[in-house]
Amino acid sequence: QVQLVESGGGSVQPGGSLRLSCAASGSIARINDMGWYRQAPGKQRELVAAITSGASTNYVESVKGRFTISRDNAKNTVYLQMNSLKPEDTALYYCNADISYYIGRTYYTNAYWGQGTQVTVSS
Repeated sequence: QVQLVESGGGSVQPGGSLRLSCAASGSIARINDMGWYRQAPGKQRELVAAITSGASTNYVESVKGRFTISRDNAKNTVYLQMNSLKPEDTALYYCNADISYYIGRTYYTNAYWGQGTQVTVSS
């Protein structure tokens, strides 16, 4: 069983910073792409940032220059550094990881989700 555990959310004023962490544990053969999504009430879940196993990154236009995604493969962890936060960044943030694992000699790949961590930006 694989589990993703998120931390680092909170409430900050506009212009503040937060760093989200997401650590994977369990029966892991390989972690492929990882990413951060967010969802505000009444809105669709949105991909905020993604990072491949080769460390290539992509960001939604609205966070470019403010957010940075990174990963520590030794710790099976992905991070999202969020600077210059705006009220429109307020959402429940979820990490996602594409993880491969073995059952016997059979190789599987599935997407896993963290439990969500709330980010609130207000004055």
